[in-house]
Amino acid sequence: WRGKAGLKILCGGEAFPAELAKRLAQTGGEVWNLYGPTETTIWSTLYRVPSEVEAGTGASALNAGRVPIGKPIANTQLYVLDEKLQPVPNGVAGELFIGGDGLARGYLRRAELTAERFISNPFGEGCLYRTGDLVRRLPDGNVEYLERLDNQIKLRGFRIELGEIESALEQQSNIAHAVAMVREDTPGDQRLTAYVVTRQQNGRDVGAIRQALSARLPEYMVPAQFVFLDALPLTPNKKVDKRALPVPEKTAVVSALYVPPKSQAEVDVAAIWRDLLKHERVGTNDNFFDLGGHSLLVVQLQSRLRQKFGTEITLVELFQMPTVAAIASLVESRNGKTPGSRVPAGGSSYPNPN
Repeated sequence: WRGKAGLKILCGGEAFPAELAKRLAQTGGEVWNLYGPTETTIWSTLYRVPSEVEAGTGASALNAGRVPIGKPIANTQLYVLDEKLQPVPNGVAGELFIGGDGLARGYLRRAELTAERFISNPFGEGCLYRTGDLVRRLPDGNVEYLERLDNQIKLRGFRIELGEIESALEQQSNIAHAVAMVREDTPGDQRLTAYVVTRQQNGRDVGAIRQALSARLPEYMVPAQFVFLDALPLTPNKKVDKRALPVPEKTAVVSALYVPPKSQAEVDVAAIWRDLLKHERVGTNDNFFDLGGHSLLVVQLQSRLRQKFGTEITLVELFQMPTVAAIASLVESRNGKTPGSRVPAGGSSYPNPN
């Protein structure tokens, strides 16, 4: 995509990669980075990404690999404070607090959480929202986001408390310890990953663990990847050393009872899964989500199935029937074929919908 002169591009929701920002700034339009939590009515700050011919502190920040989140929008105040709620000097990291007309009144029927996050404004009237984001103010007044202060992350638009996932895992009788984190081992593919230490070696059943988690947590909080360890790596201070946690192996989450695809539909569905999930081997009983699938990949799966088989399968059906066998059976029944039809010698017997 080469852009369009006069186009105004607004980017928000996630941290803006500097390389992407610089590429978009070369398209001839205006590129703006927007920041703000839901509690402050979505957008609280904005920053115009400089073009190649523009110079200044912002351009230096881009070269350093970060895109500033900018300055406050109208009727909004930003405060960068230390642990004692005192302002920190420019260039020094502190927690970002937001005040102004866009501030929410609090959380519905959650008075304790409201009192924790919405505090009285020590610098004027009204309240301030404690974002939990670590930032610093640059010499030109723009604010730069650094990282989260707590164990809360945002993944595909959902705000997730990693501690909730770890607690839900450790409440399972066979799990001794658990750590949850987001990994991006493939650029652009963020996956919620759980590292688990079980009490017994024979209790490492991904399907059973996922099912137990699904009963306690919403689907977007159930990890896409599970890695089983004999012990968690620790720092000299006996804290979990997250940097030492291993990269998940693709084969680690494949069903132990591998059953190869037999029917033509199963072969075709498994091929789509291998491409989407980057797995070398997919069996008929494997679960799409156990292999690392998530809500965005489900949408891609739906589109691929439509292109391959010429039939529409709803997202609800894909969530309810997440195995190769179940989807293949549904495809066969809707195409008037006997479920489990063997692969013909000449390849796929399904018409090309295109």
